[in-house]
Amino acid sequence: MTRFAFKLLTVGVLILFAAPFANAQATRTWVSGFSGDDAQPCSRTNPCKTFAGAIAKTAAGGEIDVIDSGGFGAVTITKAITISGEGVTAGVLVSGTNGIVVAAGANDNVTVRHLDIDGLAPVASPPSISGIRFTSGHSLSVEDCQIYGFGTSDIDIALTTPGSVVVQDTILKNAPAGVHVASTSGPVFVSLRNLNIHNCGTGVDGASSNTDISHSVISQNTGFGLLAENGGFISSLGNVISGNATGVAAHTGSVLRLSDTDILNNTTGIVAVGSVPSAGNNRNTGNGTPGAPNATITVQ
Repeated sequence: MTRFAFKLLTVGVLILFAAPFANAQATRTWVSGFSGDDAQPCSRTNPCKTFAGAIAKTAAGGEIDVIDSGGFGAVTITKAITISGEGVTAGVLVSGTNGIVVAAGANDNVTVRHLDIDGLAPVASPPSISGIRFTSGHSLSVEDCQIYGFGTSDIDIALTTPGSVVVQDTILKNAPAGVHVASTSGPVFVSLRNLNIHNCGTGVDGASSNTDISHSVISQNTGFGLLAENGGFISSLGNVISGNATGVAAHTGSVLRLSDTDILNNTTGIVAVGSVPSAGNNRNTGNGTPGAPNATITVQ
């Protein structure tokens, strides 16, 4: 073998073995508002600039972490992944588009935590735009976020297959709906814990799903605090619902259960066109028109 042929063979072997590593995805990637560049490999020392740039280089089941504060752009999530902005100001500032779309596989679990997601409403956010829109996946967890300023809802749950959602320790504001649940196929279970939902049209709009909300404040919304409609079930436990046009309401064919809930200083307290059963331990006071539950929950 000539020296030239040997060199060609060596180069070919190196390329053959290097190719898989060049295309490999990491289980943990990083983004930076200061030194990020999406042309980089998204490592700790060579981070990416945007969530969209990092997600392509992150393996399914992996995690994208934020090194320093910045705005990291809209992203569509199509696989199991965690995006975490813990310890910094990790922003998603968008105009005319959804902030985060979760369109993952049937067995995929997605977590979004410690993010500030801003849709710039009322200046720039058109209808049909949401902060987080969940259209497919096994589960979605939203933890310790602020989401505000979107043309449709801060969180829009629009599943067509069974799934579950947990939202906790989160502020939702300045949108037609804080949480909008309009899934078309069940069972879909939504659990909301320790939220502050204010200055929206409706705080929680639960349709065609099972939604429980606990230990939250739903206030100063121009429509409903809690609304069960289109066959939806909402359970309220330990919440303060105050200063809304209507505190709680159930439309025909829907159920809104009340336990240890304060319904205070709303224009109308309770609208029970559908079923509004009470455990008998709620406070319904200070409302212009109090309204009343129309069924009871057996306490055992």
